[in-house]
Amino acid sequence: MVKRFQEEGKEMKCIHCQGEMKRGTTPFHVDRKGCHLTLDAVPAWVCEQCGEAYFEEKEVDAIQDLVEAIEQKNEALAVTA
Repeated sequence: MVKRFQEEGKEMKCIHCQGEMKRGTTPFHVDRKGCHLTLDAVPAWVCEQCGEAYFEEKEVDAIQDLVEAIEQKNEALAVTA
């Protein structure tokens, strides 16, 4: 079982400003190998004070799978000289 960032009954603090982290969503953007991927609302722990976001393992895995799939599709579109 994947351990969550925040254990039950414990408050998680932001490592940047020590603000309180709450479960919410945040945008994510990556530019990689000629592709630009923007996700508007990815589940994350978001600092209520500074807005810093932390993703859990399942979200990171999903983003990595998506980026890999897009890279593969992009390679299929590439023109070979």
